[in-house]
Amino acid sequence: MRTVAFLTCFIVSCTMAAQLNHPKASPLTTIEQEVGLTSIKVTYSRPATRGRKIFYDLVPLDRIWRVGANASTKITLNSTVQMLNDTLPKGTYALYAFPQKEIWEIVFHGNTGHWGDGRKNYDPKEDVLRIKVKPQTIPIFQENFVITFDQIDHNSLFMVWRWEYTEIRIPIKIETHRLMETQITTKLEDNPTAQTYYEAARYYQEQGTNYNTSLHYLNKAIELGGDTYYFYRVKSLVEASLTNYKAAIKSAERSLVLANLEDKDEFVRMNEKNIRKWKNMLKEPK
Repeated sequence: MRTVAFLTCFIVSCTMAAQLNHPKASPLTTIEQEVGLTSIKVTYSRPATRGRKIFYDLVPLDRIWRVGANASTKITLNSTVQMLNDTLPKGTYALYAFPQKEIWEIVFHGNTGHWGDGRKNYDPKEDVLRIKVKPQTIPIFQENFVITFDQIDHNSLFMVWRWEYTEIRIPIKIETHRLMETQITTKLEDNPTAQTYYEAARYYQEQGTNYNTSLHYLNKAIELGGDTYYFYRVKSLVEASLTNYKAAIKSAERSLVLANLEDKDEFVRMNEKNIRKWKNMLKEPK
């Protein structure tokens, strides 16, 4: 028995040693994108056209497609998102598509254990979300299938697929404001520092909201943290948004002096530009 076991192990070892680790025709890749406070990761393989007709030929109509090659494409979200008014909870999903001439169905599937598209094992009952998007024709040829992200801001982005002359754009919305409000409230209740107040104020300023609250937080930041060029820089922007241009100019002038002391020439130039602009606005007839 020991001899048989030894020979079996020897044969398996020899077989494994003889196998070639050859390069893949559709190499694996991962793209990870931060948007607001959310992270989106997609892992997929990238097939090439290699002279073939792709959509509605190699990838046929009305049949499930694995969105790439080899193992099923996986998408991981670390927070809940919205897609075309439907909600997709945080988690990891297999990403599938059903290409059609006018409309594609995009599927976020709960069973990530299938190889490729799952074939006969694919069960629509395990779909977590299905949305419909319209394919676009693009003028630039895309040799290798690619997934990327575009038009990114704090609250939204597009997941973009391109292959051959076809493009799919999937709109994704993020509840960043709700997440930020929760974080700001929590942080300000737990021994906030000057940086805490500054970051909360800067967020509101960037979002174009809660200017009075933002100004209060910036004054607290300066009270706790002292004179800092970036505190006064954001303070000037908030005051200008409140149309208090005299105060905005004063804050920008203070930011300029402090930036000069630290050789922050970019902030010097930005402050100089805003001071000129706000002084001109004060001269304009009301």
